Amino acid sequence: MRKELQYVQAAILIALSVVYFGARHLPVLKNAEAKNGFLYVSRVVDGDTIKLSTGQRVRLIGVDTPELHYSDKLLRDAAKSHQDIKAIQAMGKRSSDFTNALCSGKRVRLEFDVERHDRYGRVLAYVYLEDGTFVNARILEEGYGQVMTIPPNVKYAEYFLRLQKVAREEGRGLWKS
Repeated sequence: MRKELQYVQAAILIALSVVYFGARHLPVLKNAEAKNGFLYVSRVVDGDTIKLSTGQRVRLIGVDTPELHYSDKLLRDAAKSHQDIKAIQAMGKRSSDFTNALCSGKRVRLEFDVERHDRYGRVLAYVYLEDGTFVNARILEEGYGQVMTIPPNVKYAEYFLRLQKVAREEGRGLWKS
């Protein structure tokens, strides 16, 4: 009975989200753009955000990479870490280059968690390449990002923390120095 109530609550929340946010935030897939559930990555925005051929921006759940573009977050990160803005942007470029080499021009499949969109309207997803590569995990595994867990999207949080720990201990990617 309790589980049924949870399903009903989830369905109501989804319905209210569609009404509140509107259909413009729901994925619209055209046959030419989606084949067997896979979509093309048209470009990499930065180390933790990609843009699909549908025009949608996808924010990778559970991953935070250094900022590439000048923003309020870049300034906050610099103040918090006591690092130079240019040094953070250089790390952001390395992360972005890694994600670009991994994803750009390739087909990906999206897996969702509890929330489908962030406050900026970006799709929140776990991303997989056609060969099965788990993009979010690979970025952490190779040391080009840090774990960022924002409940309720916590499906792989423990797994991501293990990957980050090993990458850091082994000095991979941005953890080299």
